[in-house]
Amino acid sequence: MTTFPASPADNSAREASKSRSRAFVLFALALLVAGALAGWWWEKHRAAAPASGDDAALTGALADAGIDGHERAAIEGLVRAYILDHPEIIPEAVDKLRQREAQAQIAPMRGALETPFPGAVLGNPAGKLTLVEFTDFACTFCRRSVGDLDALIAANPDLRVVVRELPIIAPASLPAARMALAAAAQGKYPAYHKAMFAGAAPDAASIDAAGTAAGLDLSAARTFAATPQAQAELSHNLDMARQLGIEGTPAWIVGERLLRGAVGREALQQAIEAARKG
Repeated sequence: MTTFPASPADNSAREASKSRSRAFVLFALALLVAGALAGWWWEKHRAAAPASGDDAALTGALADAGIDGHERAAIEGLVRAYILDHPEIIPEAVDKLRQREAQAQIAPMRGALETPFPGAVLGNPAGKLTLVEFTDFACTFCRRSVGDLDALIAANPDLRVVVRELPIIAPASLPAARMALAAAAQGKYPAYHKAMFAGAAPDAASIDAAGTAAGLDLSAARTFAATPQAQAELSHNLDMARQLGIEGTPAWIVGERLLRGAVGREALQQAIEAARKG
């Protein structure tokens, strides 16, 4: 087949068509992102939608590309229909945004996060890979995660688990966490941690029972639990949790990932493998 060179007018029309196509795709993607992140924005900021100035700038860009109001309305309808047909993109987008946000926050905090209160470590204290857990002895989901954590420790000999006490759920969470730090000071944190989660919900009796089961000097432990050192550690943990947007327990940090809730052994192992490769 014989072809002829394109004229300047043809080239101009083709470039205009490409420009319109690019604008169409970019606008559609922008709407997809905006729709997917609307719930996240509302949850995080509890405020109105982004300023109308952003919309005005987008409208101007579309006008420059030759996309008028009717075309924009048609695109909005198509994108809205797509989101309604594929609502799974919203939590996926929200999760990705939260992970990116967490990565940016974790990096400058890593040293503090991975430096345990002396003795408050499970697994291999000299392990090269660190998993940080924010936990509360009154947390049902933390209790459910004990078996998962034990399995992870058994499957990963190089895993060091730094446990950060975050007593936020019940009034008895605080004395239980203080006693945990006292157990760490006596070199018996793992035993106390295990006994506390194996026993009844935190109260004076269950805390003492866990301390006895762990072999603590209860008198010395009660003295330590009341020290400014113990309170400073709990305040430090709470401050770090707030910076990371952690509002409940358990919460896990490994590598660049922050996982919230009782996510299960498989999800934690995947995060561990990603951190190991990274």
